[in-house]
This record gives sequence, structure tokens and C-alpha cells, in this order.
Amino acid sequence: MEFGFTGEDEAFRSEARGWLAAHADGRSEDRRAWERTLGKSGWIGLGWGEGGYGNRTATLTQQVVWAEEYVRVGAPSRSGHIGENLLGPTLLAHGSAEQKARFLPAVAAGDELWCQGYSEPGAGSDLAGVRTTAERGSDGTYRVTGQKIWTSLAHEADWCFVLARSDPESRRHHGLSFLLVPMDQPGRIEVRPIRQMTGTSEFNEVFFDGACARAEHVVGGEGGGWRVAMSLLGFERGVSTLAQQVGFAEELGRVVDLAVGTGAVRDAVVRERLVRQWAELRVMRWNALRTLGRSGDAGAPSVAKLLWGGWHQRLGELAMLVRGAAGAVGPGEWTASEPYELDDVQRRFLFSRADTIYGGSDQIQRTIIAERVLGLPREPKGGAV
Repeated sequence: MEFGFTGEDEAFRSEARGWLAAHADGRSEDRRAWERTLGKSGWIGLGWGEGGYGNRTATLTQQVVWAEEYVRVGAPSRSGHIGENLLGPTLLAHGSAEQKARFLPAVAAGDELWCQGYSEPGAGSDLAGVRTTAERGSDGTYRVTGQKIWTSLAHEADWCFVLARSDPESRRHHGLSFLLVPMDQPGRIEVRPIRQMTGTSEFNEVFFDGACARAEHVVGGEGGGWRVAMSLLGFERGVSTLAQQVGFAEELGRVVDLAVGTGAVRDAVVRERLVRQWAELRVMRWNALRTLGRSGDAGAPSVAKLLWGGWHQRLGELAMLVRGAAGAVGPGEWTASEPYELDDVQRRFLFSRADTIYGGSDQIQRTIIAERVLGLPREPKGGAV
């Protein structure tokens, strides 16, 4: 039994492992149907408590167990994780009773999918610089206008939670509101996929042209968006990081196998780097277990992001080193119109280039730690000299 997990947790692990073995083969192409399968069996929203929203209850460590077993079995990629892991906890913390009753059961059942409208072309890591506006009309309805970018799964989502400026005279983190916006608004919302180096396009640009959001769907009240948005970012880096590390361990295992197969493991430098990756991954796990469930630690999410972002990027580089010159060659003809035929090593290397940027760049995370944890002087802002 691993430190931090009780006998009840291990019994829960056996139940989760058995259900996943019976239902998940990792090859499901209908992701919406898979969400409903999870919801029907009560596996969505384990940490929401007994709120009557259609989900079973589970302790924090049992949530970790479920997330780890899900990754370990190679279950299908989730399309509902944004609604479950981000919107759900945010509504529980800041939503009205009506908002919880309207949206949480639909997420728990796997019936409604969500995307996150935060980043903009001029406001990525600097989220307080958002320029998307939410103008309230005489009927109380908000009209949302602006552009969001790097919006994961927007092409599949039914709803989007949007951080927008509801006070046109406000600056920075003041005057922002957190709105729940339906995506089915032809002519008012346009989703454009962003094709990446890997040839995939799970990210999107989203353009809002007077999209409607109802007044009762503003979470935290008008002007309270910054507090809600920051709370959500804390949920984003919670239990899921431990499940992420299970996936990292499997990736590292494949790189080790590749090093043995290619003979690269005979290189002392390669061996040292493999051992370092293993040791750093163990440190990440123990740190995540140590801080699990803690609140009020302003630096913990930033430290975690710094640890895993750099680690995964270095793993991608190491995998290419182990692969050798063959890693620079594609298995087929690459064209502008067809998806790239990349193998796992190439895809991991290219995708991991963004690990130290998305979710808050390394530079921003270091600034947060310096200012909010260490109490160092605030970084000077740009301006006239």
C-alpha cells in the first residue's frame, strides 16, 4: 500500500480497475457516447460531494485513485474533463443554487460538454489583459464580442465559460465577469481549428460577435470574474496532476525501452539523463501527494507547473536523442492538406515544445512565486523611459 492511500482507497481502486477493464478499451471514437457511459455509472464528478447532482461521492485520495487507474488502463481521451474538473468545482465554490442545479447534473451525466474562453491573442499568460467585452442590454442579456484563442475542444463543446470585460472603463483585473455562453449561436459564434506542428487541431480560435449570455448565467456576480477565474486556475492544477504523472511514467518507460532497443543506453550521458528523469518524476509525485488538498498555498500550483512543464519537454528531447537520426524522418509523404504521419516519439517531441508556455508560461510562474511567495519587489511594468 502506497503512503497516503488507505485500505478503503485500495478497495475503491479494485472497483475502478474492474469497471474500466470491462468498459474501456481505449479505442472509442464516439467521445460523447463515452462521456454518457461514464456518467451513467457515476464516474463523473467524484469530488462534488452529496449535492444531488447525479454523481457518486469519493474522498480526495479516491479521486486520485480513479484518475490514475483511468490513465493506466489507456481509457479513451476525455472530452468532458473541462466541464468536470474546471467548471464543476468552480460552480460549487461560486455558483448560485440555480446555476448548480441547471449545469452540474448535465455535466455529471455526460450530456453537455464545455470549453474554456480565457486566453486571447493579446492576453495569454497575462490574463488580466483580456479585451473581449460583455455589454449588458436593457433586457439584462449580455452581448459578448471578441476573440479567444487556444480554446481546447471548442469544436465539440455545447457551452463555453468566458472571461470578459463587462465594465468598458475598467482596467486589468477589475471590471471582469465570468459568463456561461451557449456555443450553438450560428452567426454569432465562429470556431476555427488551429492546426499545430503535430498536424492535430484540438485547439481553436473562437470569435464572438454579439453572442448572447443570460444575466442569470454570470457566475460570481457582474465584476466578480477575476476572483472566479483565479479560483478555477487552482482547480486546473489539482488532482489531475497525479493522473498526468501516471501517463508521464508510461512515456518514460517507452523511452527506456527505446534506448535499450537502439543501443543508446550504452551511452553514459543517456543513462544519466534517463535516471534523472525517473528521479525527478518521483519527486513530482511525492510533492503532489504532500500538497494534495491543501488550500491557501499561493505558490503550490506554480511550482507544480514549473516542475512538470520542463520535465515533459526534456523527456521529448531525450526521446529524440535516443531515437537518433531516424527521428528526423517522417514515415510518409507530408503534404499541406493531409495530417502528418508522425510516430509517438516525434509527436511527443513536437507537442512538448508548448509545455512551458500553455497553462501559464514558466516566466509567469516564476514571477508569481517571486512576488506572492517570496515577497520580492514587483516586476517593473513596461512604459515610457
